[in-house]
Formats: sequence, C-alpha cells, structure tokens
Amino acid sequence: MPELPEVETVRRGLAEAMEGQRFAKIEVRRGDLRWPLPQDFAQRLKGRTVTGIGRRAKYLLADLSSGDVLLMHLGMSGSFHVFRDQDRQLGRYHHERKKHVAHDHVVFHMASGTSVTFNDPRRFGSMKLVARAKLDDEPLLNGLGPEPLGNEFDAVMLARACRGKKTSLKAALLDQRIVAGLGNIYVCEALYLAQTHGVHDCRSKRRTE
Repeated sequence: MPELPEVETVRRGLAEAMEGQRFAKIEVRRGDLRWPLPQDFAQRLKGRTVTGIGRRAKYLLADLSSGDVLLMHLGMSGSFHVFRDQDRQLGRYHHERKKHVAHDHVVFHMASGTSVTFNDPRRFGSMKLVARAKLDDEPLLNGLGPEPLGNEFDAVMLARACRGKKTSLKAALLDQRIVAGLGNIYVCEALYLAQTHGVHDCRSKRRTE
C-alpha cells in the first residue's frame, strides 16, 4: 500500500495538473470501488474548480469551488495518470499508453485539456465527497493521529501517545491513531535506522547495537 511519502508525491503531481482547473467532464467507468461512488458523483463535480489539493495521512483531499472536498485513497494498487495534449510530442522512447485499459475506473477531464485517470486493479481505492464544513466529523479522518513530519510531532508527543499501551513499538507506529500515514515499509526502516530491536511494548527499554 502506498504510504505517506508516496501519497505526497501523488499529491504534488495532481496539484500541478488540477489546481485552479475546472472539471469539464467526469467518466465513471466503474462505480464499485472499495465503497460505491455516490450516484450523483459526476454531477457534483462537473463545472466545479479545484481550489487546492491537500493530504491528510494517506488520504488526498481536493478542495472544490462548491464547498465540497473530494476525499480519495489509493488503496493497495491505486494510481493516477495524467495525460496532456503535448504528451503526444514526446521523444521516440515514449510509448503512448492505451486510452481504455481495463482498470481505468474514473477519468477526470479538465477544461485545460488535461485528463487525470484513476486506475486500480484491486479496487481497494476509494473516493468520497464531503462538505468542507463537516470534514472534522468525517469518520475516515477524525481519528487520525498527528503527521510524523508536522511541527507539533516530537518524541514527547510520541511517548505520551504510547503511554500505558502494551504492544510492540512497531505495532504502535503502525496505529494510525498514534502516527498518521506510516505503513510497514517506513516503520521497519525507521526501527532499523534507530537500531531498535526486541521491543515488547511502548514502555520497554530499547536494546541497541
């Protein structure tokens, strides 16, 4: 599953293609992602402008001129592909991708001529429209812990969040309520770099090598 750094990379790519742009047309080729898309999904997006692309943990958030937020998650295998008219003028080593592949489930056609395709073979990804005013109450977001790269996150905050929990440090770091956005890869890398081994719970002494 893509973790925080990969999702942030996707956010930056989408921001370049979508921020300040208007949805001209939305193709919903399959609405049965992890959860069914709203029946009025395309209608609520068409004609709206993307005012900003943000991220919270592993979620992408596209602010819309309507006051809604398009909440997106890549799931296990989801990816976005950006196509522009000038892509056809790339060098001879560029091979044009097929326009209609089996797992392209949602296509956003922007008024600029750019199209953004969401591809997901396993269909564990998701999209949801949430009113910006109600975003703080959104169940997918309101239980998330602090961002690990946020200014407020430090060792004191982590120790406080782990206090009293009898679990491995790895399990604690994977808990999205303690730290948001981390997954197995980056937790293992962090523990390796810290030379931390044999930790049975968050209060255990660390043995380093």
